[in-house]
Amino acid sequence: MDMIRKYMPSKRWMAVILMTLMAGGSAIADVYEIDGKPITADDVAVSLDTVWMILGAMLVFFMQPGFALVEAGFTRTKNTANILTKNLVDFSFGSILFWLFGFGLMFGGDVASFCGAPSFGSLDFFEAPGGLPKEGVLIFQTVFCATAATIVSGAMAERTKFSMYLVYSVIISLVIYPIAGHWTWGGGWLMNGDADSFMMSTFGTTFHDFAGSTIVHSVGGWIALAGAIVLGPRIGKYGKDGKSRAIPGHNLALGALGVFILWFGWFGFNPGSQLAASGEVNREAISHVFMTTNLAACAGGAAALFISWFRYGKPSLSLALNGVLAGLVGITDGCDCVSLGGAAIIGLVCGVVLVYAVSFIDEKLHIDDPVGATSVHLCCGVLGTFLTGLLSTSEGLCYGFGAGFLGAQCLGILVYAAWSFGTGFLMFKVIDKVHGLRVPARIEEEGLDIYEHGETAYNS
Repeated sequence: MDMIRKYMPSKRWMAVILMTLMAGGSAIADVYEIDGKPITADDVAVSLDTVWMILGAMLVFFMQPGFALVEAGFTRTKNTANILTKNLVDFSFGSILFWLFGFGLMFGGDVASFCGAPSFGSLDFFEAPGGLPKEGVLIFQTVFCATAATIVSGAMAERTKFSMYLVYSVIISLVIYPIAGHWTWGGGWLMNGDADSFMMSTFGTTFHDFAGSTIVHSVGGWIALAGAIVLGPRIGKYGKDGKSRAIPGHNLALGALGVFILWFGWFGFNPGSQLAASGEVNREAISHVFMTTNLAACAGGAAALFISWFRYGKPSLSLALNGVLAGLVGITDGCDCVSLGGAAIIGLVCGVVLVYAVSFIDEKLHIDDPVGATSVHLCCGVLGTFLTGLLSTSEGLCYGFGAGFLGAQCLGILVYAAWSFGTGFLMFKVIDKVHGLRVPARIEEEGLDIYEHGETAYNS
């Protein structure tokens, strides 16, 4: 014992591990100390949970280069530096603004069940769950906020002024996403489980979104749709006859690498949202979520591959890649409460719908979305939320629990659609009227890299 105490100051975490092993999983006696302070089993459990949460945040942060590579690979060479810069800015600006204002708006004291009270950079108001560090929860929520803002970039690629991109990215991180998050994750009305609350009196349950199919992905997707509508299509995208013309991306290898990075990062996005790893309940939960996440991704990719093969006569790599993302987006809502079979069904349905959504949005609605962000994040975010209402093993309609939970899910879908599309459309319209959202035709044709940034991504 004395040897362990002596060893602790320089190798404290190794010592904690050694003590845990020596205790055989039982409670750690107070005689174990670090810097004169006793360590208990609860201390070790909270430390393990903290490490798990921070690891999850790291994985979600790694999704930023994934998004950057997908968007860059699916668009043209002349705009690559612009796209990479936007993805860098999303996280840099978003992190600062979410810390200063957005976190309080999302998790602060409830104001009329609509938003939290702004905190202006202070974390004094916040009580982290399970004894976790406040700053750890802040960084975990920050990387989620950055993801919502990044989704919008893809649908508006190759024709948006960089200065105006900064403006709307700030508004999303500062206002639109935090308020949306408050309704379900921050104590707002969609998660109010009091007996006399609107949700309980109407549906007998509350809205469920474990890791963000709706709150992150469909919110980002609705804003992206609004932006693409206000911007209009890229030059040359539609002919005089109204037919869509393909504008191929410059590097599918980059796009494929980006998807694999996103797939990897999603194991922080979904299992990490458990926010704890210690104890039987948590270790079972994160293992289950890991499996449902992966199965949905695989089913989504396979479904999109075979549907594209059936429709177009060739198995499409680009659609298969987006099919993987479709499955991941779809399962993010119910990854904690559907069975493994249910996860495969969600992925399969999302992969099939993805292929048809891409062609419908492009060819019928004439909305130009270079990377398919609206098809992946909006359509499959909505679909995953709806299917959770059917397939949840604890509340789903298909398991005999009635239509109450499905109704709550449908209400959440509609409310978030109205909020995100409405605020997004208004924001883009105001920006367009005040300063102009789109670059001039000459800049669009010659590429944003040189005109907007004075440099190119590729130099021979």
